Amino acid sequence: MTDFQHAQLDWDASGQPLSRTYGDVYFSRASGLVETRYVFLQQNRLAERFAALAAGEVFTIGETGFGTGLNFLCAWQLFATLAPKAARLHFVSVERFPLTAADLAQALTLWPELAPYSAALQRQYQAIHPGFQRLILDDGRVTLTLLVGDVLERLPELDARCDAWFLDGFAPAKNPEMWTPALFVELARLSHAGTTLATFTCAGFVRRGLNEAGFAMAKVPGFGHKREMLAGALERPVTPAAVPWYARPPRPQGP
Repeated sequence: MTDFQHAQLDWDASGQPLSRTYGDVYFSRASGLVETRYVFLQQNRLAERFAALAAGEVFTIGETGFGTGLNFLCAWQLFATLAPKAARLHFVSVERFPLTAADLAQALTLWPELAPYSAALQRQYQAIHPGFQRLILDDGRVTLTLLVGDVLERLPELDARCDAWFLDGFAPAKNPEMWTPALFVELARLSHAGTTLATFTCAGFVRRGLNEAGFAMAKVPGFGHKREMLAGALERPVTPAAVPWYARPPRPQGP
């Protein structure tokens, strides 16, 4: 079990948070908002997929690295704009070093257009602790499940079927212990055929590792100064163990 501690931050002159632990930025200095929308929302084709949801359908996004919550808030904003009223969004995010409530509030002042969503998140972002923590937002239409702890401890505890992945977290050179074959196998286990995945990095070992886990990844144009990034989808789903105590129960038909 990893020791629990909040993120240790420094702030630059523009008000952007920097991780003291990893020596890296949380988002692009050019525009975190535009970066998230391009790297994660656009490359996972979320606009068209949200618009195509049926009433009562749940769309599940998995993420490594909750950070400031920017990716979640952008996805929620897009979902609120395009998805049918009766559809629901479930966002599952792993974070080893969660921001304190005060640091989160300071970071979120950078994006005034997300203010209604940021305020709702901050009202529930209280007493963050190790393990699983569920936040119910937008009268139950949006669920945020935070998995606080090391990604290779938390994800094996999760049973889910994600429709899209935001493979975020700090750069592989800064945080090599996260970007491992064990992580890629967990992502595949928690996915289904056609689950999409996008990540800002185009490191060769990441692309090869994801391909070996069953994802078909390709290089696409990156954001800002980054020439390339990776996007793709799961082609070879993992068959779960056929044992009665592991079998997923039938999906409920009611609310």
